[in-house]
Amino acid sequence: MSEMRTPLSRVRGLGSAKKGTEHFWLQRVTALANIPLTLFLVGALVVHAGADHATMAAFLGNPVVGVVMLLLILSTCWHMRLGLQVVIEDYIHGEATKLAALVANNFFALIIGVACALAVLKLVVSQ
Repeated sequence: MSEMRTPLSRVRGLGSAKKGTEHFWLQRVTALANIPLTLFLVGALVVHAGADHATMAAFLGNPVVGVVMLLLILSTCWHMRLGLQVVIEDYIHGEATKLAALVANNFFALIIGVACALAVLKLVVSQ
């Protein structure tokens, strides 16, 4: 039986990294999780349209709402990181630039996630 690899790939010794399917499924799972979480957020914003700051702070300070918001933050930041990673890997060709962009992507997603999570936690704890 013949190999399905090209001669160039045999010379380089580079095969599959074995992570493509896992990455694909993680993107799909986070996208699926984002649907009901985002619908909850949009619904809450519609219901509370025109509400004052104290009302919104009390609503977001509810522990159940806080947990849902934290799940939305986690899922959205993870989905954003995965999606931007694909863009970086596909369109940035210099290895040093690609590595720097991937590291920056990870830190950006982490910083945004932590900042949003701290804001929600502050509302929940203050209630």
